[in-house]
Amino acid sequence: MSALGKVVRSGVGRRRVQTLVIGLATMMAVAASVLGGSLLVVSGAPFDDAFAKRHGAHLSVQFDAGKVSAGQLSKSTDTDRVSSAAGPFRTATVTPLSDGAGPGWPMTVVGRGDPGRDVDEVALLDGRWPTHSGEIVLSADSSVIPTMGRRLAFPGLPGGPTLTVVGVARSVTQTADAWVVPSQMPALTAPGSGGYQMLYRFTDAGTAAQITAGGKAVTESLPPGTAVGEQSWLTVKKTAERDTALYVPFLIAFGTLGLVMSVLIVGNVVASAVGAGTRRIGILKAVGFTPAQVVRAYVGQALIPAAVGTALGVLTGRLLAVPVLAETEEVYGTSSLSIAPWVDLAVISGVLCLVAATAWASAWRAGRLRTVDALAVGHTVSAGRGRWAARLAGRLPLPQPVALGLARPFARPARALAMGTAILFGAIAVTFTVGMDASLGQVMKAKAHDVADVVVPAPLPDFGRQGPGSEKQPKADPAAVAAAIEAAAGTGKHYSAATVRATVSGLTGTIDVIAFTGDASWGGYSMVSGRWIDKPGEAVVPTPFLAATGTRIGDTVTLNGLAEPVTVRIVGEVLDPRRDGMQVLTDGSTLTAAHPDLTETSHHIAVTSGTDVTGYVDALNKDLTPLGATARAGGLGAGSDMVVTLNALSAILTLMLVAVAALGVLNGVLLDTRERVRELGVHKALGMTPRQTIAMVITSVVVTGLVAGALGVPLGVALHGWVIPAMGDSVGLRLPGSVIAVYHGAELLPLALGGLLIATLGALLPAGWAAGARTATALRTE
Repeated sequence: MSALGKVVRSGVGRRRVQTLVIGLATMMAVAASVLGGSLLVVSGAPFDDAFAKRHGAHLSVQFDAGKVSAGQLSKSTDTDRVSSAAGPFRTATVTPLSDGAGPGWPMTVVGRGDPGRDVDEVALLDGRWPTHSGEIVLSADSSVIPTMGRRLAFPGLPGGPTLTVVGVARSVTQTADAWVVPSQMPALTAPGSGGYQMLYRFTDAGTAAQITAGGKAVTESLPPGTAVGEQSWLTVKKTAERDTALYVPFLIAFGTLGLVMSVLIVGNVVASAVGAGTRRIGILKAVGFTPAQVVRAYVGQALIPAAVGTALGVLTGRLLAVPVLAETEEVYGTSSLSIAPWVDLAVISGVLCLVAATAWASAWRAGRLRTVDALAVGHTVSAGRGRWAARLAGRLPLPQPVALGLARPFARPARALAMGTAILFGAIAVTFTVGMDASLGQVMKAKAHDVADVVVPAPLPDFGRQGPGSEKQPKADPAAVAAAIEAAAGTGKHYSAATVRATVSGLTGTIDVIAFTGDASWGGYSMVSGRWIDKPGEAVVPTPFLAATGTRIGDTVTLNGLAEPVTVRIVGEVLDPRRDGMQVLTDGSTLTAAHPDLTETSHHIAVTSGTDVTGYVDALNKDLTPLGATARAGGLGAGSDMVVTLNALSAILTLMLVAVAALGVLNGVLLDTRERVRELGVHKALGMTPRQTIAMVITSVVVTGLVAGALGVPLGVALHGWVIPAMGDSVGLRLPGSVIAVYHGAELLPLALGGLLIATLGALLPAGWAAGARTATALRTE
């Protein structure tokens, strides 16, 4: 081994604490960077690749067949903005009944002679394309389980056609729930219904504004009101990327905190090592080491633990990515998603280069030191710094060890600043994590709507015949259940909610329509904008529904797939992440004619003040049991694997940041106590007890911890105010103030004291070492 290698190995082995600090700081930064970079790649690449391969439609538009002809639609492509188009295809909204398990839910069927080629090429996943009437291909995302050979009956249509599933397919831009040959469409179209679908690709379609301009261009030559729905490829892409995109903003925040902390800690450790090893540097130069070799020695001492931390960080990032990627593997029906190797290489090279550059900048001073000056200085520390602070602290009515500790940061301001910065980032991380946990809790409350004291859950959906001889169990009559609730002693406020499935023109798949009987505004629904429902014909919808349909408050939408179409006016935007936000909340009387049999109904009750909930439930169940219903205490509840994963990730990354911050404090205090070992011996010789020594050392970080904690809390709150709305936007949700304004005055003071806790934890070990040092040994130390 070369002489330079021996110096590097010796430095790494001798400075074990500094080595651990650099390794852990680098590990945390690399883990967050690998995880965040991987999710950025995963969230975008699969959809982009599939969209390009299948020539996905930039815009799919649904037209009313009663207002426009196929010939007119064919001419809509005569515009410079359209590069290619497909259609018109006949469409119908139908409700099939399967011969196996599965409730009858509406879906959009398109008549198409082949899978296509130039626009929206439908990928066959199993089976074949239909060749004649009586056959159907189901989308892999259809509400009907796509099983080969399954027979679907349509008893609500004239003639009651029955189709056999011959294939399973997927449209990258989700243009239909099922496909049949064009000759099958007349039998699937009820009199006076049906429509046309046109699929367009534009010359420029990278932004929402360009899509809007293209939509106007293709419809301006058509009669007004003919387009009844549309769907942009950008909306589909955002939906497909939603699961992984949610994690990116908070991982960027943690990754940035980790990288900045790594740079600061590496720079501080190397600079401290140079300052503490001035005499050693002089000896190295005296025996023939050049300035460049000295600099390389200190850079090498930083790079070795950084390389180990980088390797562990890559492994940790990959392990943390497993539960996140597992939630997105089935999005495209392809093989399992994995971390791209180039992400690892980019993070490894970037972090190591950053560490090397930081260490080189901090070690440059060692290379510039003159040999004679370095040998003359030795371990002597300037005694003039901080005298004014020591005199001021001495005048305070405090014990002398405490006064000495309070004045210490002013003797080493640069070191105190470095420790304070580490504590600052730890306090920011803790404040942000506490706020994110509270915000996600508010979102889960909005998802569960569990404000009610007592709930009578809706009966399970009818999944058809479960076997030979099985009998269909009667469902509870919602009106009878509501009457029993009204008559029960202790009932306060009460409403019921019935859920049905419907479709919206221009969108594939079904949406949930939740119809309320009674005032449900108290049930935990958080309004983002607009107002709650006041009368029949009004509706409130979540943000993703507005984005998918291109509507806003004041617009109307038509619900299909019911006994008759129902038009509702949107009067409010609500926070509701259930069903990916594809819901419509309206008054029960809005659906009276279109769906009179609302049997899948839940009842939500707020008991009067002073009523014992357990006793109320027991008494109510005596009346409900004969009706086939059961009440239980509490709301419906709604957990989320994604929220659990987010909380776990944030807790792990925060603990790593706090550990790095505490080790940064430990490193600084350890260097300080070693430099002051003779001074400590003098104090002990004059009568300072071990307990007083510990108090002095810990007090030396009190001011730094308090200041860093006080600054870290508002910065953590500001980080939370940026990241949480960005996370909501990544999944298409606008968040109300109740989700963002989660910090309260009573919480901020303990959070501010968190900086003091981190500082104290970091100083405990050096304080114990200083208290245990023998007086004679300390006095002999130069």
